[in-house]
Parts: sequence; structure tokens; C-alpha cells
Amino acid sequence: MTRLFGTDGVRGVANKDLTPELAYKLGRAGAHVLAGDNLPKRLVVGRDTRVSGDMLEAALAAGICSTGVDVLTVGVIPTPAIALLTRELNAAGGVVISASHNPVEDNGIKFFGPSGYKLPDDREQQIEQLLTDGSTQLPSPVGAGVGRIQRVTDADDRYIDFLKGTVTGDLSGLTIVVDCANGAAYRVAPRVLEELGARVIPIFNTPDGVNINAGCGSTHPEKLQDAVVYHGADLGLAHDGDADRLIAVDHRGNLVDGDQIMVICARHLKAQNRLPQNTVVVTVMSNLGLHLAMREAGIEVLQTKVGDRYVLEELLHSGAILGGEQSGHILFLDHSPTGDGVLTALQLLMVIKSTGRNLAELASQMERLPQLLENVRVADKHQVMTSPALKESIAQMEKRLAGQGRVLVRPSGTESLVRVMAEGRDMEQLKVVVGELVNLIKEL
Repeated sequence: MTRLFGTDGVRGVANKDLTPELAYKLGRAGAHVLAGDNLPKRLVVGRDTRVSGDMLEAALAAGICSTGVDVLTVGVIPTPAIALLTRELNAAGGVVISASHNPVEDNGIKFFGPSGYKLPDDREQQIEQLLTDGSTQLPSPVGAGVGRIQRVTDADDRYIDFLKGTVTGDLSGLTIVVDCANGAAYRVAPRVLEELGARVIPIFNTPDGVNINAGCGSTHPEKLQDAVVYHGADLGLAHDGDADRLIAVDHRGNLVDGDQIMVICARHLKAQNRLPQNTVVVTVMSNLGLHLAMREAGIEVLQTKVGDRYVLEELLHSGAILGGEQSGHILFLDHSPTGDGVLTALQLLMVIKSTGRNLAELASQMERLPQLLENVRVADKHQVMTSPALKESIAQMEKRLAGQGRVLVRPSGTESLVRVMAEGRDMEQLKVVVGELVNLIKEL
């Protein structure tokens, strides 16, 4: 059996790969693994706005309840809120039904442990093992032993109170355009900014089940850029479907990505002596400009492979609190055990307020070197990545860049894609390098 769990839970096309039957089985196995003898017999379950969320939530909850474990359902809410509520509600774990920034036909199921951290590989393996050969081990109580489903009606309020508790001061005087991606943050993101005193102009905040991430959000920020300029706003904020990411836009309509946000926040925290270990953790996808800006500020940079779980592992190992990805998935470990786009927005906004500098000025602390990224859809990621021809071609391209850039080819953790990235000072050269690698991958 192919491994079900990828870098971000179980993903697939809803009702085709990720079926209600599979969701039911995951609910049973996950409940059995998480709700052990010494833990509360309840799991928190939440989702994003995808039309398939209702179907999968019903099946997942049925599976959980069939093992005698209760479900605390929180409805549509950002992924990081479920990590928070798992801790606040003293649950044995949390489950998120979301495919983040993926298109609407996809969905996913991701588990959190009782502390709000994503499950380590070995715990996911336990769940997967039960699906393949351990179904007879799972309890099936009857009568009063069957689990119940309870609705948590104040989930938004709890999450917003937590968010406001991570900052001091207010956002009065700022006009902010917020792109909610027609996703999980469509209620809470505008509300928390308004409650902190900002003038908020929400866009893409009317989900209908099928418009999540559709031409909007952190992966499609063009309309946000236009809206910021049109409204004369101070800045714009873009989340993805489950609101664990943030991409910003300055008052001129220029993008400010996760790398730049980390530079802004890290340098501000260092100036306040609030950056433990004087260290930031990033992935191999981070721009060379980030490394240069951190070096100039005297901040050490630790690097991991792509995936927020690897950033988290290094944060815990090193004792650092700030890390993340260029995509805008950023962790402030002193506040939350997982990436949180709304929390990141508040930390960034407080730097703007406390320094009196606009986002464009703050972002200029990092020179973003040209990067070119192209995604290639493939039938078999493993076959492509283990190809000797690809390995040889990558080595040739790195020689061609002659120390003035780098090449990174990696498989997507959630889709049947291979990502080809080249970075350097000469964009024309990067186009040639990426183009040749893409053509080779298509032939493999």
C-alpha cells in the first residue's frame, strides 16, 4: 500500500482518492491512536469552506464516535485555531479537514496531538498501520459507550481572544485590505483587525463551497495588489484556504513574501532582545537575499528541507522561536505550535505600528534576488526524482551558474508535481536553466 500520509496529512481528490469510506476509517484509527487510556476521550474537528468538507466531516466524525470517542466540532475555522482549541478544550487531539491552498476538488485530513503540534511520522504510521491490518483491534462499543458529537459555539471568540492576546497596542490609523481566499479565515481575519481598531476592506470573503482559492488568496494575490492601490490602503494581507499562510502587499501594490516578513520580524525582535538564540529557521526555498539580510543584522540562519514540519523540528531542537517558508507559512513558536497566517499578520502589523515605518520601508531591509520557479505535472514523482539523467543535468546547470546562483529541484509534498527553481542575478540565464530542466522532466 502506498503511504497515505504526505508532508501535510492525507490529501487527494475528494470523493475519488479521499473518499467518505477512507475518512471513516481514518476517524476510527486516528481516534484509537490519539485517545489513549490516559487522555480525554474527545477530538476537536474543524474544516475549511470546501463543498466536500461536510461530507468528509460527517464520515470522519462517524468513525471517531464509533470507537467511543466524542467529537467537538468547531465548523469552518483556520487550521491554527484547531491546534489552539485542541489545547484549550483539553482534547486528546485535533483533526483538520482542508487542502490548504489547493484547488476546490482536493481535500485533506490532518491530525494534531494534544499539545497542538502536528503528529510525528511514527504516530501517523501507527494510524496508517491500523488502516491496513489492524481494524480488528479497534473498539466498537454499543449503547452508552458510543461517542457523541458536540458543537463548540464560541470557537471564533476563543481564537480571536487568543490572537489579540499576542499583541500590545492597537491598529488605529491603518487601512488594510484583507483577501480571505473565500476560505477558513473569512470571518475571523477581518473581525480581529476591526476589533483592534483598523479600517478593514475585506475581499474574497463570501465562500460558496467552490470558490476557495479561485483566483484569490496568497497564491493569487494580483487582485489584492490592485485593491490596495485602488483604495489607497496602507497595505494588504492575503491568506490561503486554511489561513496558515500570509503574503502581504505594500501601499504601492508590491508583494512582500514570507522571506521578507521573516526578515522584518526577526530584525525587530532582535532589536528588542526578544529573538532567542539569535536564530531564524528557514527552508532551502528561501531567497539568498534573506540570508544576506540576516547576516547583515547578525542573525544566524538554520536551513531545513521544504515543509513546515521540518522547520518546527529545527525550532524545537535549536531553541529558536521564529521560522518559516517563503510561501508565507511562518511559525512564532512563542505563541503557537503551528503556522498561523492571522497571527503572523498581527505580528507584522505591530512592527509597522511600533516603528512608524510603512511596509515598503520595512521590506526594503531585504533585497530579493531573482528566482524562477516552474511546476511540472508528472505521473510518478519518485521515478523523476531518482532519474540519473536529471541528477546529471542539475549538476551541469549548477556549473553553468558558476557560483552566482543555485538550482533546486524537488517533488511537491501534496500534489503530483516536480518543482524546478533557479536563483541568481541574471534572469535570462535562469530562464534557460529552468527551461532545459523542465523539458527534460517532461521527457522522463
